[in-house]
Amino acid sequence: MSELIDAANGVIWGSVLIYLLLGAGLYFTVASRFVQFRRFGFSVKTMFGSRETSGNDQISSFQAFCTSLAARVGTGNLAGVAVAIYIGGPGAVFWMWMIALLGMSTSFVGNTLAQIYKSNDHDGTYCGGPAYYIQKALGLRWLGIAFSISLIIVFGFAFNSVQSSTISGALSAAYNLPSVQSALEHKS
Repeated sequence: MSELIDAANGVIWGSVLIYLLLGAGLYFTVASRFVQFRRFGFSVKTMFGSRETSGNDQISSFQAFCTSLAARVGTGNLAGVAVAIYIGGPGAVFWMWMIALLGMSTSFVGNTLAQIYKSNDHDGTYCGGPAYYIQKALGLRWLGIAFSISLIIVFGFAFNSVQSSTISGALSAAYNLPSVQSALEHKS
């Protein structure tokens, strides 16, 4: 079973996912007429110009940006960038910026779909996100449910494991602290 998972992992992460994400980024960049460049100034102005909320339990654009940033950037991103720079040198920074610019259009499209297909609960709250627009836009309720279940599994188990492994690996490399010890709770 381990060999099968390793083979599938190699195919998915080695070629399929990379080309799929690059292709989607290029497609969305062209289809949106380079929205990440055309509207960059507007987005910065909106984000920093709206630090105050308009009431009614709403969040400002800046608060929404900070929440999104907190959800996207984690230990894996920080460690991944450090490893990429260590292995790839300055060229890695260039390519990370190029991919980030393409990823902006993919993020824009995902966020736009979430806004278009969100549900109003008629009590002043809204629900939305990928599971909602998969269900509503594609008409595939089962796929939205499968996506939601996958997120529960990944965020409930896999992300925590990766974060813990990255942190314990960094502590082990920097301070020669055994990985098992860094995972245990210290009681004084």
